[in-house]
Order: sequence, then structure tokens, then C-alpha cells
Amino acid sequence: MNLNKQKEQHPWVAAVLEYVYIIIGAAIIAVGFNVFLLPNEVASGGVSGISTILYGLFDWKPGFVQYAFNIPLFIAGVIFLGKQFGARSLAGTLTLPLFVLLTASWEPATLNPLLGALFGGISVGVGLGIVFRGRASTGGTDLAAQIIAKYTGFTLGRSVMLIDGLIVLSAAVVFDIEKGLYALIGLFVTTKTIDIIQLGFSQSKMVYIITNKQEEIRDAIYNEVNRGVTRLSAFGGYTEQERPILLVVVYQTEFTKLKQVVKKVDPAAFVIVTDAYEVVGEGFKRA
Repeated sequence: MNLNKQKEQHPWVAAVLEYVYIIIGAAIIAVGFNVFLLPNEVASGGVSGISTILYGLFDWKPGFVQYAFNIPLFIAGVIFLGKQFGARSLAGTLTLPLFVLLTASWEPATLNPLLGALFGGISVGVGLGIVFRGRASTGGTDLAAQIIAKYTGFTLGRSVMLIDGLIVLSAAVVFDIEKGLYALIGLFVTTKTIDIIQLGFSQSKMVYIITNKQEEIRDAIYNEVNRGVTRLSAFGGYTEQERPILLVVVYQTEFTKLKQVVKKVDPAAFVIVTDAYEVVGEGFKRA
């Protein structure tokens, strides 16, 4: 049965699953924080990074520090952004610090800062990716970044970079430069892991082909690669003449064959290749 139809028939199932995602994701983030990041003083951005710094300075319990920041930030988000963040985001805001408190006594998995940054970044990225799949957030500095973006004209990306950059810089000052560099590694790994959880590993390639032998290449792709071709309307920027582009999506295992076919038909063809995620349709994943 189609998943979308299941959701339409049983909306409560989808709602329950969203909260399950939030709980599982928050638990993974908390474990990664307590067994990898905190023991190695890796403050890789966000409220968790702030709580790591304050734990190093004053020995304040990170779970309570996260509550102290998350709840006011959630309220500020509702006031200044005027959005209905909903029960899911509130659940994420409250659940994460709770799990941090519950797992605070867990033994560190490693006391090597590099391993802590790498595996802590992966854990946090996996957890956040799962929470995002539940259409929620864990609150924190993401809300602060949205407020900054709204009232300063900064883009959301720059606002996030500004806040996380200040946290990492503070870690370098409070601990040492090396710990600050480890924090940057953790932040980078977290970002990349979230992308993987959200989008999956790229298993397909999207190929744009600009050629004077469109018909020949199209037929060769049909016959030798067994893939469909889409013709996009385009005009040359210099010549101002129509110059259609051929678009093909193939699995990674088919890409070498496609490249050989294009080169054989037209060695002068201009080819652009990008990763493709979540390819849905005939010949690929079903919706």
C-alpha cells in the first residue's frame, strides 16, 4: 500500500511516528554529547557547545544549562518570529536536555579529542537528522539565528555561522586553540551527517550534455545505456541561438558507460555532472 495513502487513512500513526523520531533523535544526540563531546571538551556549536564551555568554567550541569537557554529561546522565537512552532518543536526543546541529564553518568567512550570530535559530530548529526525527519527541532541557537536573520538582514546561513563561530571561538579561548580546532571538526562532521540522514548517500548522477549531435547522442543513450533523455530549452549566451541541453539521470554504476557513449559520439560535447538525491520514478525508486 502507498505510504501517502496510509498516512491519509491513519493520520495518528504519522503523528506518533514524528514524536518517536524526536525521542530517538534526542536520545542519540544526548548520548553522543555525554560520551564523546563533553569529556573531550569539544564545544561544536549550538546550546550544547555553550553548555560544554560553562561546564568547563563553572562545573554547571549541561542539562540544566541547556534548559536555561532552550526554554527562553523558544519563547523568544514565538514572540519575535510570530510562528507557530508547535508541540513537536517544544517536545524537542524539552526532551534533549532531559536525555542529557539521564545519560550524564555514562562513561566516556574515548578521551581522544579527535575521536571525540569525529564520533560526537556523527552522533549529533544522526540525532538531528532524525529529529528533522520528525518535522521538529531541538530549539536552541537555531531559533536565535532565525531572530538575527529577521532583524539584521543576514541570511539564515550566515546567522548560524555567526553564532556557531562565536561558540567555537569561545571554546578556543576557554580551553585552548587545539580544542577550538577539534570543535570545528565536530561542527563540520555534524553538518555533513545531517545531509546524509536527510538526503541519503548519493547513488545517482544527473548529467547535462550540450552537443551539436543531439539526436545521435540521444539514440545512443537509449540503445546502449537504456536510460531516458529529457531535452531542455536553452540559448547560447554568446551566440543567442537556441542550444538545447540533454538531461540524463543514471545510477553511479551506469555513469562510466554513459560517459563513454557520449565521448564516442561527440568528443567535443560539453558535459556537466552533479549528484542526484531522492530520484523517484520509473527506473528508480518508487514513490
